[in-house]
Amino acid sequence: MTPARVTAETERTIFLIATEESGDRLGANLMKVLRQRLGGAVRFEGIGGRAMAREGLVSLFPIEELSIIGLAAVVGQLPKILRLIRETAAAVAEVTPDILVIIDSPDFTHRVAKRVRASHPGIPIIDYVSPSVWAWRPGRARAMLTYVDHVLALLPFEPEAYRRLHGPPCSYVGHPLTEQLTSLRPNADEAERRAAQPPVLLVLPGSRRSEIRHHMTVFGRALARLREKGVAFEPVLPTMPHLQDAVVDGLRTWPVQPRVVIGEPEKRAAFRIAHAALAKSGTVTLELALAAVPMVTAYRTGSTEAWILRRAIKVNSVILANLVVGENVVPEYLQEDCTPGKLSEALGEVLSDSDLRRRQVEAFAKIEDIMSTGNQPPSVRAADIVLATMRKSRRAN
Repeated sequence: MTPARVTAETERTIFLIATEESGDRLGANLMKVLRQRLGGAVRFEGIGGRAMAREGLVSLFPIEELSIIGLAAVVGQLPKILRLIRETAAAVAEVTPDILVIIDSPDFTHRVAKRVRASHPGIPIIDYVSPSVWAWRPGRARAMLTYVDHVLALLPFEPEAYRRLHGPPCSYVGHPLTEQLTSLRPNADEAERRAAQPPVLLVLPGSRRSEIRHHMTVFGRALARLREKGVAFEPVLPTMPHLQDAVVDGLRTWPVQPRVVIGEPEKRAAFRIAHAALAKSGTVTLELALAAVPMVTAYRTGSTEAWILRRAIKVNSVILANLVVGENVVPEYLQEDCTPGKLSEALGEVLSDSDLRRRQVEAFAKIEDIMSTGNQPPSVRAADIVLATMRKSRRAN
């Protein structure tokens, strides 16, 4: 097919907003497919990180300016956040793109989208990555009808949640992890190590400094309890370069010292030989499930945030792996239940041939089919919906 000729009449302008690293990767893959689909007749504007910059985006501001974690930190930075929201919405209005794609980070991107819809109602808006309306603040789904035209979901149960909650149209496009199964699944040698003694135990305290601070002490004590019980294991702690100093500092008091591996390739290599894992709840639970690694999960946060979350959460599990398979096979220990004793006892089960381990292995064997998108990668499905929404809007206008 001959690419469309770039002219003033045919060139499309797409404004994208991604303020976190995971959203930046999604945005970059989407940009790549959109450029292929439009034959190069496209101009990208917006906010993104390094991955989107490699695809040609010049970001309005560095996304690091919004790397704010924790309620207290957000309150302290509120004037700056509100200014960036106003400036971003004004930039969208000035560009007047053919479509606005907001990617994750709903506390920021949705506020921008509301302003854009109020000032320029003719600009269609796509929300790539659903906020967790199925878990807490379900009223957001109905509210989104006023400023979002279509939601692109990463989890297969989300479209039904939007129908139930009377939100905007929602389509499951697939999770990017489903494109990375080869890097998560062991080859023959790695499978042999996964089954060998002593078993490799992954320790995953979090991907943010605040999470590491909340989990390192209790995780270290849980491993010490496990060792005191005579359970043999080889602990491996994968982390990223920018978190290495926080991890090393947290390890100073650990009686059982893990092998620390740095970087994404090393992390995936550890996943491929792991027999079990102790993980902070989050996306990593889905990653572990796709890698067929049984796990115990935990989560601790500040007392104020915990109080808010307890009253807001509307599901009986916060573990993505449990939600996707539709069964609570992964134990979760939250706040005061996140103790060395409870974690070490559960870890002893997933390291051995227990009912808990067998239930997880059986459930995780189904997860690839549940999350399958057929032969279409998530970024292709997402791009097709963006283009269809853009065409529909042009016809209406």
